[in-house]
Amino acid sequence: MELIRGLHNLREKHRGCVATIGNFDGVHLGHRQVLAQVKAKAQELGLPSVVITFEPQPREFFAGDKAPPRLTRFSEKYRLLQAEGMDRHLCLTFNERLRSMTAEQFVEELLLRGLAVEHFVVGDDFRFGCDRSGDYEMLSQAGERHGFTVVNTETFLSEEERVSSTRLRHVLEANDLATAAALLGRPYTVSGRVMHGQKLGRQLGVPTANVRMHRFPCPLRGVYAVEVTGQTLKAQGVCNVGLRPTVCGQQPVLETHLFDFDKDIYGQLLTVEFKQFIREERKFDGIDQLKEQIFKDIEEVRDYFSRTSR
Repeated sequence: MELIRGLHNLREKHRGCVATIGNFDGVHLGHRQVLAQVKAKAQELGLPSVVITFEPQPREFFAGDKAPPRLTRFSEKYRLLQAEGMDRHLCLTFNERLRSMTAEQFVEELLLRGLAVEHFVVGDDFRFGCDRSGDYEMLSQAGERHGFTVVNTETFLSEEERVSSTRLRHVLEANDLATAAALLGRPYTVSGRVMHGQKLGRQLGVPTANVRMHRFPCPLRGVYAVEVTGQTLKAQGVCNVGLRPTVCGQQPVLETHLFDFDKDIYGQLLTVEFKQFIREERKFDGIDQLKEQIFKDIEEVRDYFSRTSR
């Protein structure tokens, strides 16, 4: 899948396509229905399929640190979109210029001059433009004037509720991993590269592989049973997601103690699959109490995997 970063990198070869647009945070079943529709129409017309996203996401641009947690970071989203068979991923920088565009300017600069869209698929709640006047009706009228077709996708329901990134975020924050997997069509995972940390886990006899969440906190918070895969490993383990309040942590970190594994994996890309919620993160009265609880967590997680493997 070709990645195009920004309107300024669109070329003549990118004109003529079937496209859709949105945040696609999580790439859940609702998103996948839209992408399947785009891909099918692109194959019918003999055109490339294009998915358009924003970086940062608009709510992050407006709300900053108060924006809701991301379900997927950019690199994860790219891999998931690629797995859906899309031909191109156009990532638009959401900045002041893009924010101030009217819906008419957006259609002119992106859909007409930039992509020469022939068929455009929009989600059931999509709105755009600085005045939010851009919607399905406006796009349909623009399509009639300029010669492209527009279709509005139907709402994707699960248990009679709309599947959305907001719903999925709430489900994860409630640690309902089974429902999250049902909405995603796959288990919830977080990917990232292993970084150097404080080495506190190693001092306690439980070395951890740490993934910094940077400015995108995870919707999960607490201790979990996980399965971890990477270039050179596949292991079970116990994972803590949070701020590590006992040691006065300042940045959210995902740290995983891998069972029966002791190799150097710094810099390696890991995918952490969350299997079972164990407990909430909390502050302990000192390192000794923290260490005692960690070994209890390890015992509980080992018991979980023992029971589920029978």
